[in-house]
Amino acid sequence: MSFSSLGLSESLVRATADQGYDTPSPIQSQAIPAVLSGKDVMAAAQTGTGKTAGFTLPLLQRLAELPRRGRGVRALILTPTRELAAQVGDSVALYSKYQSTSSAVVFGGVKINPQMRKLHKGVDVLVATPGRLLDLYQQNAVKFDALDILVLDEADRMLDMGFIRDIRKILALLPEQRQNLLFSATFSGEIRKLAQGLLDAPVQVEVAARNTTAKTIKQTVYPVDQKQKSALLSKLVNQHDWQQVLVFTRTKHGANRLTQKLEKDGITAAAIHGNKSQGARTRALSNFKQGDIRVLVATDIAARGLDIKQLPQVVNFELPNVPEDYVHRIGRTGRAGESGHALSLVSADEGKLLAGIERLINQQIPRKTVEGFEPINNLPLKPKAKADPSRARKGRGQGAGRSPSARSGGGESGNGGNPGRRRSRPASGNQGRTSSSR
Repeated sequence: MSFSSLGLSESLVRATADQGYDTPSPIQSQAIPAVLSGKDVMAAAQTGTGKTAGFTLPLLQRLAELPRRGRGVRALILTPTRELAAQVGDSVALYSKYQSTSSAVVFGGVKINPQMRKLHKGVDVLVATPGRLLDLYQQNAVKFDALDILVLDEADRMLDMGFIRDIRKILALLPEQRQNLLFSATFSGEIRKLAQGLLDAPVQVEVAARNTTAKTIKQTVYPVDQKQKSALLSKLVNQHDWQQVLVFTRTKHGANRLTQKLEKDGITAAAIHGNKSQGARTRALSNFKQGDIRVLVATDIAARGLDIKQLPQVVNFELPNVPEDYVHRIGRTGRAGESGHALSLVSADEGKLLAGIERLINQQIPRKTVEGFEPINNLPLKPKAKADPSRARKGRGQGAGRSPSARSGGGESGNGGNPGRRRSRPASGNQGRTSSSR
């Protein structure tokens, strides 16, 4: 299968070939025709499988085919983080190089005036984070009267980060007749709830089982005491001569502290997190990609959307509190069919977090101890089994003491809500379609 066989124009096919791509990935082969049909689309795939091109390419073709309705933005792509916005903006620019499509990227953390001047000239495609977009709208710098297509990228992370209120505000500003595309790493209950209020009879595309990890990623757990983690990380980096490794911590302070310890051990490192200025984050990522630093230490929010080609190692210095975040973290390696290694340094107090992750991905992650770093308290080899309900009922019937059954994991408080439903624009551009209420 080729990109041209999916219905893409010659100019778009040429642009993808310039980037070294000639065969679409599974998510692209399913999502591109769905988007080209003009229907709403709800798509999920593992990180690193080509979701961005899956909506960018057909979006650009739709804009070339649809008549302009006004002077404002024609396609709006909402992303949760600055880094992801920049990455998507780069993709739009690369794939539209043989078209007359104009684009812009706006996010917080930088001066707003240059962004306002760019928008004043008018753009076809706008990539934005929700907060900065609302700031620009309030200053009358952006108009949505001509909007044809809305994309929510990494929708699951936007909900996790509490953007649902901003998303509702933005939806209320948009024309009711438009095509809606929702792309996500997973289809959680909250995502499905959001989709019910946003999408109209969407085409659903899901190329991987929910919360599975890529087969190209080797996973290993290193049991170690908490106080020995930084020393073990330094040993692994030096012993294996890792030149590029992404390390995750839970907190901003932890990222800073670990970076300092690595530097003391003679390992070049930098941290990226929400407290860092956009300039500092951009420099750190650039230095990491160019090989000027060996270790990039990041929090979950800062790392979401990072696109680093052929990243060989990802290390969980601390396990995430939410099991799904483990899947997102290790998805930074093993991208686009490349092999990768995900290592987790796990102390005894993180045993429950590890058990939750292994239940989620439905597999036991191999353990490997390092000489000189054997932990005082070792980790369990497998999650505790839940109590058998039939045994509990039998015991109660015989007057035996009631045995406690394992608690099922409580669902996270939903941020999904039900934003007003919008109708998608038909592929033919007909205006006779009725709109449902907000």
